[in-house]
Amino acid sequence: MTAITVEKYNHSGQFVTSYGGEVLERGETWLCLRAVFEREDVNLGFVTFRTGDVFIEWFFSDRWYNIFEVHDLDSGRIKGWYCNITRPASIEDNRVAADDLELDVFVMPNGTIILLDEQEFSALDLPTDERMAALRAIQSLRQQVSGQEGPFRAIW
Repeated sequence: MTAITVEKYNHSGQFVTSYGGEVLERGETWLCLRAVFEREDVNLGFVTFRTGDVFIEWFFSDRWYNIFEVHDLDSGRIKGWYCNITRPASIEDNRVAADDLELDVFVMPNGTIILLDEQEFSALDLPTDERMAALRAIQSLRQQVSGQEGPFRAIW
């Protein structure tokens, strides 16, 4: 597998963080990678991301989101899908980068959708076309979940 660096930027294009992963698959406009959660545990109230959890991550250069399928460190079971609303990703041979737009969607293993950080998104100074693209991205994710398409085929 090929090593890759994931870079996260904020809505203003300022660097936030980076981490490493391994490329699993590539397409013309997308990339799928495997990364291990190396931060301290994060409890969101409805799910906890633990140090060592495995993330299978999809980035797209033609879509306004990325999708992280979160697998439990111990059991390997899917905890859910964390979807970041972002500008389309910049995908290179050994680097992928995206500008996070604060708005997030979490999909539970049973298909329940939780919309996160709406206030933070509302506070961003975004052009109208970008704000609308972000809202359309949520609708696209909802359709994929209801149709059990793409990464959401594993919904039970």
